[in-house]
Amino acid sequence: MGIKIIGTGSYLPEKVITNKDLESYLDTSDEWIRERTGIGNRHVAEEGKDTVASLGAEASRRAMEMAGITADDIDLILVASCSSQEHLPCVACQIQEILGAKKVAAFDINAACSGFMIALSVANAYIETGAFKRALVVGSEVLSELVDWNDRGTCILFGDGAGAAVVEKGDGNFHYSLGADGTGGKVLYCNTNEKIQMIGQDVYMFATKVVPIVIRETLDKAQLTTDDIDLYILHQANSRIIKTISRNLKVDIEKFPMNMEKVGNISSASIPVLLDEINRQGMLVSGKKYLFAGFGAGLTYGACIVDWA
Repeated sequence: MGIKIIGTGSYLPEKVITNKDLESYLDTSDEWIRERTGIGNRHVAEEGKDTVASLGAEASRRAMEMAGITADDIDLILVASCSSQEHLPCVACQIQEILGAKKVAAFDINAACSGFMIALSVANAYIETGAFKRALVVGSEVLSELVDWNDRGTCILFGDGAGAAVVEKGDGNFHYSLGADGTGGKVLYCNTNEKIQMIGQDVYMFATKVVPIVIRETLDKAQLTTDDIDLYILHQANSRIIKTISRNLKVDIEKFPMNMEKVGNISSASIPVLLDEINRQGMLVSGKKYLFAGFGAGLTYGACIVDWA
Protein backbone atom coordinates (compact mmCIF):
# COMPACT_ATOMS: atom_id res chain seq x y z
CA MET A 1 0.00 0.00 0.00
CA GLY A 2 1.05 3.59 -0.40
CA ILE A 3 -0.06 7.14 -1.02
CA LYS A 4 -1.87 8.66 -3.96
CA ILE A 5 -1.59 12.23 -5.19
CA ILE A 6 -5.05 13.77 -5.51
CA GLY A 7 -4.09 17.34 -6.37
CA THR A 8 -1.09 19.35 -7.57
CA GLY A 9 -0.36 23.05 -7.70
CA SER A 10 2.47 25.43 -8.48
CA TYR A 11 3.24 29.12 -8.40
CA LEU A 12 6.08 31.19 -9.90
CA PRO A 13 6.92 34.84 -9.19
CA GLU A 14 5.93 37.28 -11.95
CA LYS A 15 9.41 38.72 -12.41
CA VAL A 16 11.55 36.91 -14.98
CA ILE A 17 15.29 37.22 -15.61
CA THR A 18 16.31 35.99 -19.06
CA ASN A 19 19.69 34.91 -20.36
CA LYS A 20 19.72 38.11 -22.39
CA ASP A 21 19.38 40.09 -19.15
CA LEU A 22 22.44 38.31 -17.75
CA GLU A 23 24.37 38.99 -20.96
CA SER A 24 24.16 42.71 -20.25
CA TYR A 25 26.59 42.54 -17.32
CA LEU A 26 28.13 39.06 -17.20
CA ASP A 27 30.77 37.45 -19.40
CA THR A 28 28.26 34.97 -20.81
CA SER A 29 25.73 34.53 -23.59
CA ASP A 30 22.30 33.02 -24.13
CA GLU A 31 23.87 30.39 -26.39
CA TRP A 32 26.55 29.48 -23.81
CA ILE A 33 24.00 29.09 -20.99
CA ARG A 34 21.54 27.05 -23.05
CA GLU A 35 24.25 24.75 -24.40
CA ARG A 36 25.59 23.92 -20.94
CA THR A 37 22.41 23.94 -18.86
CA GLY A 38 19.30 24.03 -21.03
CA ILE A 39 18.12 27.07 -19.07
CA GLY A 40 16.70 30.17 -20.75
CA ASN A 41 14.73 31.97 -18.04
CA ARG A 42 14.31 31.98 -14.30
CA HIS A 43 11.52 33.49 -12.18
CA VAL A 44 12.74 35.69 -9.33
CA ALA A 45 10.95 36.79 -6.16
CA GLU A 46 10.24 40.49 -5.69
CA GLU A 47 11.25 42.00 -2.35
CA GLY A 48 8.28 42.80 -0.14
CA LYS A 49 5.97 40.65 -2.26
CA ASP A 50 7.23 37.08 -2.57
CA THR A 51 8.51 34.87 0.23
CA VAL A 52 9.13 31.15 0.56
CA ALA A 53 5.93 30.94 2.61
CA SER A 54 3.76 33.06 0.30
CA LEU A 55 4.86 31.15 -2.81
CA GLY A 56 4.28 27.84 -1.04
CA ALA A 57 0.86 28.91 0.21
CA GLU A 58 -0.32 29.88 -3.28
CA ALA A 59 0.92 26.58 -4.74
CA SER A 60 -0.87 24.81 -1.88
CA ARG A 61 -4.16 26.61 -2.57
CA ARG A 62 -4.03 25.48 -6.19
CA ALA A 63 -3.28 21.90 -5.18
CA MET A 64 -6.15 21.85 -2.71
CA GLU A 65 -8.49 23.35 -5.31
CA MET A 66 -7.62 20.55 -7.74
CA ALA A 67 -8.12 17.98 -4.98
CA GLY A 68 -11.51 19.47 -4.09
CA ILE A 69 -10.64 20.00 -0.44
CA THR A 70 -10.12 22.87 1.99
CA ALA A 71 -7.45 23.55 4.60
CA ASP A 72 -9.71 21.90 7.19
CA ASP A 73 -9.20 18.58 5.38
CA ILE A 74 -5.41 18.65 5.89
CA ASP A 75 -3.83 17.22 9.05
CA LEU A 76 -0.14 17.28 8.09
CA ILE A 77 1.91 19.97 6.32
CA LEU A 78 5.44 19.13 5.18
CA VAL A 79 7.56 21.79 3.50
CA ALA A 80 10.82 21.08 1.72
CA SER A 81 13.01 24.17 1.51
CA CYS A 82 16.60 25.28 1.93
CA SER A 83 16.02 29.02 1.49
CA SER A 84 13.63 30.17 4.20
CA GLN A 85 14.08 33.87 5.00
CA GLU A 86 13.50 33.14 8.70
CA HIS A 87 15.09 30.65 11.05
CA LEU A 88 11.88 30.55 13.09
CA PRO A 89 9.03 29.79 12.72
CA CYS A 90 9.37 27.06 10.13
CA VAL A 91 7.86 27.60 6.68
CA ALA A 92 5.26 24.88 7.25
CA CYS A 93 3.84 26.79 10.21
CA GLN A 94 3.83 30.02 8.20
CA ILE A 95 1.91 28.30 5.43
CA GLN A 96 -0.46 26.83 8.01
CA GLU A 97 -1.25 30.35 9.20
CA ILE A 98 -1.73 31.73 5.68
CA LEU A 99 -4.06 28.89 4.71
CA GLY A 100 -5.97 28.99 7.98
CA ALA A 101 -5.38 25.29 8.59
CA LYS A 102 -6.26 24.10 12.09
CA LYS A 103 -5.20 21.10 14.16
CA VAL A 104 -2.37 20.10 11.86
CA ALA A 105 1.17 18.94 12.40
CA ALA A 106 3.63 21.08 10.46
CA PHE A 107 7.38 20.96 9.96
CA ASP A 108 10.14 21.56 7.40
CA ILE A 109 12.60 19.24 5.69
CA ASN A 110 15.92 20.61 4.43
CA ALA A 111 17.41 18.19 1.93
CA ALA A 112 17.93 20.78 -0.82
CA CYS A 113 17.01 19.55 -4.30
CA SER A 114 15.97 16.09 -3.04
CA GLY A 115 13.64 17.65 -0.49
CA PHE A 116 10.23 17.25 -2.09
CA MET A 117 10.75 13.62 -2.92
CA ILE A 118 12.04 12.90 0.58
CA ALA A 119 9.05 14.77 2.05
CA LEU A 120 6.76 12.51 0.00
CA SER A 121 8.39 9.46 1.57
CA VAL A 122 7.87 10.96 5.05
CA ALA A 123 4.20 11.63 4.25
CA ASN A 124 3.87 8.05 3.04
CA ALA A 125 5.30 6.71 6.29
CA TYR A 126 2.90 8.73 8.45
CA ILE A 127 -0.14 7.94 6.33
CA GLU A 128 0.68 4.25 6.07
CA THR A 129 0.79 3.95 9.87
CA GLY A 130 -2.53 5.74 10.19
CA ALA A 131 -1.06 8.63 12.15
CA PHE A 132 -2.41 11.10 9.58
CA LYS A 133 -5.07 10.86 6.89
CA ARG A 134 -4.12 13.55 4.41
CA ALA A 135 -0.94 15.56 3.90
CA LEU A 136 0.04 18.69 2.04
CA VAL A 137 3.57 18.29 0.70
CA VAL A 138 5.25 21.48 -0.53
CA GLY A 139 8.56 22.43 -2.12
CA SER A 140 9.22 26.18 -2.03
CA GLU A 141 12.35 28.22 -2.64
CA VAL A 142 13.61 31.80 -2.96
CA LEU A 143 17.13 30.95 -4.09
CA SER A 144 17.65 34.35 -5.70
CA GLU A 145 18.44 35.74 -2.24
CA LEU A 146 21.23 33.17 -1.81
CA VAL A 147 22.83 33.72 -5.22
CA ASP A 148 25.70 36.04 -6.05
CA TRP A 149 24.36 37.67 -9.21
CA ASN A 150 27.91 38.41 -10.33
CA ASP A 151 28.96 34.75 -10.14
CA ARG A 152 28.45 33.25 -13.58
CA GLY A 153 28.82 29.74 -12.19
CA THR A 154 25.69 29.93 -10.04
CA CYS A 155 23.42 32.85 -10.96
CA ILE A 156 22.65 31.41 -14.40
CA LEU A 157 21.17 28.31 -12.78
CA PHE A 158 18.79 29.13 -9.99
CA GLY A 159 15.22 30.42 -9.88
CA ASP A 160 12.38 30.84 -7.41
CA GLY A 161 9.01 29.17 -7.14
CA ALA A 162 6.87 26.60 -5.35
CA GLY A 163 5.02 23.38 -6.05
CA ALA A 164 2.65 21.35 -3.89
CA ALA A 165 0.79 18.06 -3.80
CA VAL A 166 -2.08 16.78 -1.68
CA VAL A 167 -1.61 13.13 -0.78
CA GLU A 168 -3.69 10.52 0.99
CA LYS A 169 -3.79 6.75 1.32
CA GLY A 170 -4.06 4.94 -1.98
CA ASP A 171 -4.50 1.46 -3.35
CA GLY A 172 -1.26 1.53 -5.34
CA ASN A 173 2.27 0.97 -4.13
CA PHE A 174 4.87 3.53 -3.12
CA HIS A 175 8.48 2.36 -3.37
CA TYR A 176 11.50 4.51 -2.60
CA SER A 177 15.24 4.56 -1.97
CA LEU A 178 17.04 7.40 -0.20
CA GLY A 179 20.68 8.15 0.50
CA ALA A 180 23.25 10.77 1.39
CA ASP A 181 26.99 11.35 1.21
CA GLY A 182 28.01 13.94 3.77
CA THR A 183 31.63 13.80 2.63
CA GLY A 184 30.54 15.82 -0.41
CA GLY A 185 29.06 18.65 1.62
CA LYS A 186 31.46 21.28 0.30
CA VAL A 187 30.61 20.50 -3.32
CA LEU A 188 27.47 22.62 -2.96
CA TYR A 189 27.01 24.74 0.15
CA CYS A 190 25.89 28.07 1.55
CA ASN A 191 27.10 29.38 4.89
CA THR A 192 24.97 31.72 6.98
CA ASN A 193 24.97 35.28 5.60
CA GLU A 194 26.94 34.14 2.54
CA LYS A 195 26.07 33.09 -1.00
CA ILE A 196 25.81 29.68 -2.67
CA GLN A 197 29.15 28.08 -3.54
CA MET A 198 29.29 25.21 -5.99
CA ILE A 199 31.83 23.05 -7.77
CA GLY A 200 29.75 22.42 -10.86
CA GLN A 201 31.78 19.59 -12.35
CA ASP A 202 31.66 17.62 -9.10
CA VAL A 203 27.87 18.03 -8.92
CA TYR A 204 27.60 16.77 -12.49
CA MET A 205 29.77 13.74 -11.79
CA PHE A 206 27.86 12.93 -8.59
CA ALA A 207 24.42 13.21 -10.19
CA THR A 208 25.20 11.23 -13.32
CA LYS A 209 26.72 8.44 -11.24
CA VAL A 210 24.38 8.13 -8.26
CA VAL A 211 20.98 8.85 -9.81
CA PRO A 212 20.98 5.85 -12.21
CA ILE A 213 22.08 3.67 -9.29
CA VAL A 214 19.30 4.81 -6.95
CA ILE A 215 16.73 4.56 -9.75
CA ARG A 216 17.72 0.95 -10.38
CA GLU A 217 17.61 0.21 -6.64
CA THR A 218 14.07 1.57 -6.46
CA LEU A 219 12.99 -0.38 -9.53
CA ASP A 220 14.41 -3.56 -7.96
CA LYS A 221 12.44 -2.95 -4.75
CA ALA A 222 9.28 -2.57 -6.81
CA GLN A 223 10.18 -5.59 -8.96
CA LEU A 224 9.93 -3.41 -12.05
CA THR A 225 12.13 -2.64 -15.05
CA THR A 226 12.86 0.69 -16.70
CA ASP A 227 10.22 -0.15 -19.33
CA ASP A 228 7.50 -0.27 -16.66
CA ILE A 229 7.90 3.44 -15.90
CA ASP A 230 5.84 5.78 -18.06
CA LEU A 231 7.65 9.02 -17.18
CA TYR A 232 10.80 9.87 -15.23
CA ILE A 233 10.23 13.15 -13.36
CA LEU A 234 13.70 14.27 -12.31
CA HIS A 235 15.07 17.30 -10.51
CA GLN A 236 15.50 19.98 -13.14
CA ALA A 237 19.09 21.00 -12.48
CA ASN A 238 20.64 20.76 -15.91
CA SER A 239 19.51 19.25 -19.21
CA ARG A 240 22.94 17.68 -19.80
CA ILE A 241 22.63 15.78 -16.50
CA ILE A 242 19.20 14.42 -17.41
CA LYS A 243 20.32 13.43 -20.91
CA THR A 244 23.32 11.57 -19.46
CA ILE A 245 21.09 9.76 -16.93
CA SER A 246 18.75 8.81 -19.78
CA ARG A 247 21.65 7.30 -21.74
CA ASN A 248 23.01 5.47 -18.68
CA LEU A 249 19.60 3.89 -18.05
CA LYS A 250 19.11 3.19 -21.77
CA VAL A 251 15.72 4.94 -21.58
CA ASP A 252 14.40 7.20 -24.35
CA ILE A 253 14.88 10.87 -23.48
CA GLU A 254 11.21 11.42 -24.45
CA LYS A 255 10.32 9.78 -21.13
CA PHE A 256 12.10 12.59 -19.25
CA PRO A 257 9.95 15.75 -19.34
CA MET A 258 11.95 18.94 -18.79
CA ASN A 259 10.98 22.53 -18.00
CA MET A 260 14.26 24.11 -16.83
CA GLU A 261 14.33 26.19 -20.01
CA LYS A 262 11.43 28.23 -18.59
CA VAL A 263 12.13 28.17 -14.85
CA GLY A 264 15.74 27.18 -14.14
CA ASN A 265 16.76 25.10 -11.12
CA ILE A 266 14.28 25.66 -8.25
CA SER A 267 15.82 23.12 -5.87
CA SER A 268 13.10 21.41 -3.78
CA ALA A 269 10.36 23.06 -5.86
CA SER A 270 11.74 21.68 -9.11
CA ILE A 271 9.97 18.30 -9.12
CA PRO A 272 6.54 19.50 -7.87
CA VAL A 273 6.49 22.46 -10.30
CA LEU A 274 7.19 20.12 -13.21
CA LEU A 275 4.71 17.57 -11.82
CA ASP A 276 1.94 20.16 -11.73
CA GLU A 277 2.79 21.40 -15.22
CA ILE A 278 2.54 17.99 -16.86
CA ASN A 279 -0.48 17.06 -14.73
CA ARG A 280 -2.40 20.10 -15.99
CA GLN A 281 -1.35 19.23 -19.53
CA GLY A 282 -3.08 15.87 -19.13
CA MET A 283 0.14 13.86 -19.33
CA LEU A 284 -0.49 11.88 -16.13
CA VAL A 285 -2.85 8.94 -16.51
CA SER A 286 -4.54 6.78 -13.89
CA GLY A 287 -2.92 3.37 -13.57
CA LYS A 288 0.44 4.49 -14.94
CA LYS A 289 3.69 4.48 -12.98
CA TYR A 290 5.87 7.55 -12.54
CA LEU A 291 9.33 7.75 -11.04
CA PHE A 292 10.66 10.83 -9.23
CA ALA A 293 14.39 11.26 -8.60
CA GLY A 294 16.37 14.06 -7.02
CA PHE A 295 19.90 14.97 -6.01
CA GLY A 296 21.38 17.98 -4.29
CA ALA A 297 23.34 19.62 -1.52
CA GLY A 298 24.22 17.41 1.38
CA LEU A 299 24.89 15.51 -0.77
CA THR A 300 21.42 13.95 -0.81
CA TYR A 301 19.76 11.74 -3.36
CA GLY A 302 16.81 9.43 -3.80
CA ALA A 303 14.04 8.07 -6.01
CA CYS A 304 10.45 6.99 -5.57
CA ILE A 305 7.78 5.35 -7.72
CA VAL A 306 4.16 6.49 -7.61
CA ASP A 307 1.19 4.59 -9.00
CA TRP A 308 -1.00 7.38 -10.35
CA ALA A 309 -4.56 7.19 -9.06
